[in-house]
Amino acid sequence: MRILLEKVKEVLSAVSPVVIIVIILNFTLAPIPNVLLFQFIFGALAIVLGLSILLFGIEIGVLPFGNHMGASFLKSNQMWYVVIVGFLLGFFVNIAEPDLQVLATQVSSVMGGFIPASAILVAVSIGTGVMLSLGIVRIVRSIPLHIVLLVIYGIIFLLAIFSSSDMFAIGFDASGATTGALTVPLVLALSVGVASMKKNSKSAEEDSFGLVGIMSTGAILGVLILNMFVKTDNITGVLDIHHVDTNSLLGPFLAEIPTVAVDSFIALLPLVLMLIIFQKIKFNLNSRAFAKIFMGFLYTYIGLVIFLVGAHAGFMNVGNLIGHQLAAYDNKAILVISGFVLGMVVILTEPAVYILTEQIENVTNGYIKRKTVLFTLSIGVAFAVGLSMLRIVVPAIELWHYLVPGFGISLALMFFVPKLFVGIAFDSGGVASGPMTATFVLAFAQGASDAIEHSNVLLDSFGVIAMVAMTPLIALQVLGVIYKLKSQKSEGGEKNG
Repeated sequence: MRILLEKVKEVLSAVSPVVIIVIILNFTLAPIPNVLLFQFIFGALAIVLGLSILLFGIEIGVLPFGNHMGASFLKSNQMWYVVIVGFLLGFFVNIAEPDLQVLATQVSSVMGGFIPASAILVAVSIGTGVMLSLGIVRIVRSIPLHIVLLVIYGIIFLLAIFSSSDMFAIGFDASGATTGALTVPLVLALSVGVASMKKNSKSAEEDSFGLVGIMSTGAILGVLILNMFVKTDNITGVLDIHHVDTNSLLGPFLAEIPTVAVDSFIALLPLVLMLIIFQKIKFNLNSRAFAKIFMGFLYTYIGLVIFLVGAHAGFMNVGNLIGHQLAAYDNKAILVISGFVLGMVVILTEPAVYILTEQIENVTNGYIKRKTVLFTLSIGVAFAVGLSMLRIVVPAIELWHYLVPGFGISLALMFFVPKLFVGIAFDSGGVASGPMTATFVLAFAQGASDAIEHSNVLLDSFGVIAMVAMTPLIALQVLGVIYKLKSQKSEGGEKNG
């Protein structure tokens, strides 16, 4: 109970800024109907409770499971086992990821069913399964992370030349959607589990990060390869903006519960089955340790359902309405500045961000403070949302104008940044684009695009998740440069002394 209360206190301090900003906007620039405002507040309370339970469950269930899985890879000493099990783990976890299911359904709806949601799910999950397997092999074989990332992104941008602009945006958005509340904790724990078995402590610290970043590239590759077989150049569509039921306070929440409960159950089921199977063939944990992990999964399920219901029913519609109202002003700077501020605070409500920042502080023994990483992430995501709003306002700006130079800078920085920060940065890009980004921020972008006459809702809405996933790569590596200079200055002072 003490640990759970600590989680509640921590989450409450993170969610509060978002609530305060929305309330301020309600009384100033973007008035919200009373029922919708109360739904937002109720949703915020659900997010606080759900996220607290979710983080508690992940700590006692998902993380230990991931660590045991990671350790089993190195203990096996059989590369076929690493490749096959890594692929299966990546495939089943991603095909059941709620964020990815939402994105796939939305893409299919926008395209009038031209590409079925199942096709997108399978293409992305095959890609992430292959890349997760490759990422684990990289750790086992001690292949430099920057070399692997250079090759992967080289292939991605080569394929992008032959892809349509909408699938280019969807591919990068899918990369963010694959790194949801369930996938990220498991993959982070898996990464630490594999790396911790290495004898070289420095190598183990560096290899503890980067697996999420490698895995998420599989989603981009999956979509771009799908686009080679299914051409979408002549496809047009309009997003079906969901309208809220303003006659009932609890109606939207009750309507969401069945769908979210089933999706979350499906998301967790493959992990629970793998836990049971590997307990028999690999782990051999005592009954108490196994029961604790199993209960952790139960807490994770309960927390995930409460969190997603609060996010979908309480936050999505408010984000849509606020974006629409701010974009309606003649002074478009209001929209861009508001997007910057919202991006800065929304990132603090992402579940996976807490898992990553805590792991960074633990693995580095407090050398890299989680508050420092959180602040850096906030600045990066603030620019991501602000620049996305600018893209909606200025028709001449296209998504690739941001992503190509952005990833170019990210890849170039790898040669000047400590290897530890390269892995942290590329993992951070994944965790930043979680369920809150897919609901509140994406809805905010959709509302803004819908209000601007020249804007294409399909092309301009998709891509905001990609931006949120890209800017932390630069921000965290810049932080790495600062740490490197600080360390060199400290060493120089000691020598002079």
